[in-house]
Amino acid sequence: MVGAVRELVALLAAGATGLVVGGLSLAFYFTLVGLGIGLAFHVASWATFTYALRDDRIELRRTLIGRSVKTIPRDRIRGVDVSTSLPHRTLGLAVVHIDAGSEGGEAELNAVSRPEAERLRRVLLAREADGTGAADGPPGAREAPRRRVLARMRRRWFVYAPLSGAYLLTPFALAGSLLGTLYNLGDDLGLITRERVETVGHEVVGLPTAAVVALAVLALFALPVMSVLAFSLFNWDFTVAERDGSIVAERGLATRRSVSLERRRLRGVELADNPLERLGGVRRLGALVTGLGDAAHRGRLLPAAPTRVAEELAARVVGAVPGPLRPHPRAARGRRVVRAVAPPGAVGLVAAAAGRPWVAAACAVLALLAVPLGLDRYRQLGHVTDGGRLSVRSGSLKRRQVVVEHGAIVGWRFRRTLFQRRLGLATLDVAVGAGEGGYPAIDMAETDAVAFAAEITPEWVRPFLE
Repeated sequence: MVGAVRELVALLAAGATGLVVGGLSLAFYFTLVGLGIGLAFHVASWATFTYALRDDRIELRRTLIGRSVKTIPRDRIRGVDVSTSLPHRTLGLAVVHIDAGSEGGEAELNAVSRPEAERLRRVLLAREADGTGAADGPPGAREAPRRRVLARMRRRWFVYAPLSGAYLLTPFALAGSLLGTLYNLGDDLGLITRERVETVGHEVVGLPTAAVVALAVLALFALPVMSVLAFSLFNWDFTVAERDGSIVAERGLATRRSVSLERRRLRGVELADNPLERLGGVRRLGALVTGLGDAAHRGRLLPAAPTRVAEELAARVVGAVPGPLRPHPRAARGRRVVRAVAPPGAVGLVAAAAGRPWVAAACAVLALLAVPLGLDRYRQLGHVTDGGRLSVRSGSLKRRQVVVEHGAIVGWRFRRTLFQRRLGLATLDVAVGAGEGGYPAIDMAETDAVAFAAEITPEWVRPFLE
């Protein structure tokens, strides 16, 4: 039934085609045939798919046309996500997505009952198989694990959505997609012609100036409202909880998604913001988890929250955020400013040599505006360790502060360009087996970079110092 509901759009398209080709009766038959084919396919898929949960693996079998068996070892499973769209919730079902990283791939059970989905998540994320067969028992055979809420997003925080460029541009993407779909459909049906487009264009151009200004102002005010609506749709009742050795993040209005992150694979967190969010005292929080696919979305712990709340949740997840950060040497300030000014300055020089004064003047203005950007990039540089965790920060337009446990560090990399060597600077990359794999402490003093690594892993660094 869920599969048939998902095919409704295709059925409507089939009906519209029949209506254009042969009228109402043919549209009815087109829709009926499409419904019959869709139901037959989904019933056959359901009847030929089975799964079995063993002590050490989960097996998925499909025999629709060819026979395929997929086996995922339970010790390779990195995460189990449960999502429920509106049709799934109506029928008491859920989709279980199993992520085993690059070693075991992915698998999806669409759809199982809600209690079965919760049982699968609990059992598959258990540290050890109990070996007693309880994992394959009925859903109520085991006591439900305790759930402790770590953080919950408040509705008044939805007003932070316009501060994030992603949600502010979401209405443009949705409007563009909708208009493109309508245009293509109208073009296929012969409803859109060149003459009609030109007529609409002339009517828009011929509007009074006051009407054009009013429409522009209305669009300007509509953007923040639409971004809040989009933010609410994706992050409604965003809740982070601890349950059965996992951090569980639940969110969504139309489609409710639940992402489980094993604590034993959690290596740190990332705090991110942009200049507008910094002015509003807002930060975003993500988790650094070993072997996690689509970490940008699945590792999200808070989409936007006051800085104090984000840091408190980070402390509950990996421990207190180390601070205050140690500043980097003054030589780094000049380097940050030069790197910000150089791109528009170089383009301006080329434009001036090519006889393009307006382009050169625009680049000169951009170069002047890049000076405060470079200074802010320098102010955001910092690093610190508290004996159990380290933290490095960099960036301005997109500022990122990473907190990593010392035990998660798998290596160091020292980088010195020609200009860095002349200034006595170095970039120290912290190699971590999670997230993006490495995070840089930019433009540290050479001696500070070596001492920082030696303070955390002295046995690794000491042979090179000797």
